[in-house]
Formats: sequence, C-alpha cells, structure tokens
Amino acid sequence: MQAIEESEPSGNLVLFESCAHWSSRMLEYLTVTVDKSHLITIGERLYSESIELIRELVNNTYDADATEVDIRMTNEFIEVEDNGTGMDREGLKQYFNIGSPEKVTKTRSSIFHRDLIGQFGIGKFASLAACKRFEVYTQKGGFAAKVTFDKEEWEKGGGHWNLPLQVLTPDKDRGDGTTVTLLHLTREFDPEEVIRKIVEGTPLKVSNFVVRLNGMRITPRSLSGHRIPFLEGTDFGPVHGEIIILPSSAASPAELGIEVKVKQVTVKRELFGLEHWGKIAARIRGEVYADFLPVTTDRSGFILDSPQYQAFRKVMEKLTREVDDILKRLAGRKEKRKASKALKEALQRVHRALALNPDLSPFGAIPLAGEGEGMGGAGVVSKKSEKEEGREIEPDRGGKESEEPEPSSQPKKERKKSPKVKRLTPNAVVQRMRFNETGVSVCVDDFGENGPECFTEGTVIYVNQQHPLYQREATKPETYLLNVTRLIAQEISLMKSTKNPRLAFTRQSKLLRDAFIDNQNK
Repeated sequence: MQAIEESEPSGNLVLFESCAHWSSRMLEYLTVTVDKSHLITIGERLYSESIELIRELVNNTYDADATEVDIRMTNEFIEVEDNGTGMDREGLKQYFNIGSPEKVTKTRSSIFHRDLIGQFGIGKFASLAACKRFEVYTQKGGFAAKVTFDKEEWEKGGGHWNLPLQVLTPDKDRGDGTTVTLLHLTREFDPEEVIRKIVEGTPLKVSNFVVRLNGMRITPRSLSGHRIPFLEGTDFGPVHGEIIILPSSAASPAELGIEVKVKQVTVKRELFGLEHWGKIAARIRGEVYADFLPVTTDRSGFILDSPQYQAFRKVMEKLTREVDDILKRLAGRKEKRKASKALKEALQRVHRALALNPDLSPFGAIPLAGEGEGMGGAGVVSKKSEKEEGREIEPDRGGKESEEPEPSSQPKKERKKSPKVKRLTPNAVVQRMRFNETGVSVCVDDFGENGPECFTEGTVIYVNQQHPLYQREATKPETYLLNVTRLIAQEISLMKSTKNPRLAFTRQSKLLRDAFIDNQNK
C-alpha cells in the first residue's frame, strides 16, 4: 500500500511533463498585420465631412503652440502653415505614429499650457481621402526636414511601411513651425464652408491664436440678443457657457441649437428639447463648455450612456427650463411696449376727434393741438408702479392735483365715493390723457378670456387683452391700432349719458372716422 502511494505522484509528474513537452512542440505564433489601404479607409470614415480634415490640421497647430496659422486654398492644393514649436526627427516619428498615447499622457502643450485637442493621430491618413499626396515640412532649431506621403507610392509598397524623409538646411527667415500641404485635390472645398467649420471647431476665442484663410482673418461668430451666462457644477467638472435669445428679426432655421464644446471645439449642436418649442427655437443659440464629456471616435457625438453625459444632460434640462421662463418674460415686455405705443397713439387720435366734434365730447369743448392748452401729455406709468403687484389706479377727479381748493362759505358737499377700481396685474399697461379739466386713464390688462372686451369705472377705461377679439387683432399690425381706438371711442361715447344704444353707436362711428382722418382732409 505504501509503495502504491509513493508511486502515484511519480506517475503523475511524468504525465504532466509529457503534456508540457507536447504543448511546447505544438505552440505557434501568428504575425499581426494591417493592410495599409485600411489606414486611409479608417481615416476617411472617422470624419463625416471631408472639410473636417482642414479643421483637424488647424487644431494640430493649436496643440503645437502656434500663435499664427495661415491657410492657403486653391483648386489644386491646400496649405496650412503655422509658427508653432515645429518637430525634430523624434517629433516626426511621433507625428507618424498611429494611435500614439502621447496626447493621453500629455494633456497640455509645453509653452502656453493649452488643453490638447487632438487624440487619435490618424487625421493625416484621412487627408489622403481628399488628395493624392500630402507633404509635411517642419523646422525646429537647427533641424529642418520634409516628409512626403504619396498615396499611389504608399499602396504600391506592399509591406513597405517607410516614408521618405528629406533633411534640409534650416531657413532662418522661416523660424520654427510646420507646413502641411495637400496636393492634387480629389474633392472640392468651399471657402465659406471651411470658415464655418473652423469657427465651430477651433478655439478662435483664445487671445494668442490667429487663423487666416487666403490672407483674411477668421473671427469667432458674434451674435446679438439677450444673453444668459451660466455656470453649473457636476461630479465630473463644471458646465459653463452662454445662451443667447436672438431678436425675432434675427431668428433663422439655419444652424439651430446650442453648440456643445469640448476643449474649445464644437462636437455637436444639440436642441435639448427646443425642437418642441416650435418657431421660437429659431431664436435660441449659444455655447456650452463641458471638457469632461467623452466623445465618439469621429468626434461628432458623445457617449450617451456614460455617467458624464447623463450628469451633463440634467444640467442642460434645468437650464432650458430657465430659458423658457426668460422667454416668457421677454415676450411679456415686448407685448407691453407694443400695447403702450398703440394706446398712446389711440388716445391722441381720440383727442383730435373730440376736438373736431365738441358736441360728442362728454368733457366739454376740447381745443385742437396748438390751441389753448393743447392735447396734454400721455405717458406710461412709472416702472416702479408697473412692478408692484396688486396696485390700483386712482380715478381722476378733474382739476390739477397740485391746486388747493379755494375757501368757500358754502357748506361742503359730501364727496361722492370713488368708484371701485380693479386691481391690476404686473402685465398691465396704463396711459393717461387730460381732456380739459378731466383726466382719463386707459388700462390694458388681463381680465380673462370670458371677461368683457372693455368696460369703464369712473374715469378709468379697462381693455381686456385676454379677450379673443383683442388677441386676434393684436397679431395684425394694420388693425391693432384701429381696434384699440375703437374700444376707447366706444367707452367715451357711453360716457355721454345716453340710454340710446343706436345714438352711442353713431357717436362712436363718427369719432372713429375723425380719429383716422388725414391731416390734409381735416
């Protein structure tokens, strides 16, 4: 028994050694190869538009600490020249090293400490999808060289992966920097589209970075409108930028959305729910910076299921709600200005009509402008009072407020109680005008869809801007003023103390006619 126990390990050991020997004899190694033509194909597919290749070349100059970049374009070639740090022999090797981890480990440039934009190092191969050949000339200190990448020669070389390097004498006048030239273009490039892509995709707002196309400087886009700056924090980093609400006259369906930038470069325009806002979405523009967002390989989008993007999305959803509130306030201000202007002109026209028809005036004879006291003034109530919720309009009781009553031996008559005046909302627009010794106030405010179109309390005329008829006419500039004047003329006609509706209607009609009569016809 003991002999058997001792022999078992020995037998197993021999079997193991035999298997190991057999395994080593059968093990082979395969060489991993890459077809050279695939580099061009992969590079081409990294970019949805060929024009993005030029943007990539410009961004490489930014990474190289260039302060001046000149792009020259013709139908035959595109040349991108910079005054950056240039490359020595080792730098050129790194430049043509596909997928080098250098920009992952080194995240900032050496001189200006810029955030490096480039990531994959395959853009140069993508260039061959738009041209037959590209050349790289570079100079750094006492080293200068040119590397030529010819598409036809490259594909002929089979397993030959080397590129011709020509060492040159440095040009002292040129200084350090790099020039990349795309020769024998196979695709057309529109200069306007190139400019658009560079404006969107390069950090032109950096103070020490200037890009020119055929001698003309490319400047960042400048938009005018209501600006909403913001800064929000997340667990991954800050989200900051500016939303701009364009004036209605500048609204455009072109380039809709907010530019989302990573390291100063626009990755994508997003709407963040604005597509459900209708035409108003054409007024929204802006830029948002979130350097922590992970981008897709072609840099045209984001990794949507990443926690970084989900945190970013929450910030933007909150921001769009704030923009919606501001839009509503701006729309309210615009409507108030519009109503105030129409109300002032309507009162002036009614004043003129009453002066032409003293028999229709409940205020007595009113002189025309330039005669006697004139029309008096009409103005909006102060901003302070407009902002006070629940304010009330005091009805005008006639006479000047500053005058003191003359002493009289007659017993004082009991003052009639002022009529109850409606409490106003912050959206109210009020204009006042004096007719002889009597002042009339007109208030445009919200009294509900089912409320009266207009009504009068004392010497205050109320116009309901929520009434369906008012809403309809407010959208038509040619009839808006006429409608407001009609309502004021109607209420003033009813002040004449008549119980005959037909007579009141006739008075209103005549006042309206003379309110819009031409100066030449008067």
